[in-house]
Amino acid sequence: MNEENKNLIAYCGLYCGDCFAHKGKVADLARDLRKELRQSKFDKTAESLSAFSFFKVYKNYPKCYEVLGALVKLRCKKACKGGGGPPFCKIRKCCQKKGIEGCWECDEFETCEKLDFLKANHGDAHIKNLRKIKKKGVDEFLKGTKYWYVKST
Repeated sequence: MNEENKNLIAYCGLYCGDCFAHKGKVADLARDLRKELRQSKFDKTAESLSAFSFFKVYKNYPKCYEVLGALVKLRCKKACKGGGGPPFCKIRKCCQKKGIEGCWECDEFETCEKLDFLKANHGDAHIKNLRKIKKKGVDEFLKGTKYWYVKST
């Protein structure tokens, strides 16, 4: 299996190759939309339209533009094992300290509280992935379905 793909498996079992921040498409679209909005001076249009009750939502345009700017910055080129992702990640630090490739090599991943912060964005996807990697190995995991969000049960 491709070594590059193996490096896209985060310590927590998520696959960075499926992440919108790693793919960069959201950041690119946000950047392009901001550019188009600037060129068409949409701030002026939003301001004038917001005076009409039907278009009052446009009073929020400055905040929208600000959020688009934040989306532009939400880009991760390195992937987890290359130092990307959250810099405060306790999971990465724990695996590195233990000298393991990922949580699937740890007997405590099913109950590890370090993984709990992932549930808000990923449900139980990381746990499903970790179980799959532990059972079938990295190569088989890469060939099959990789979970990004699974509703918690």
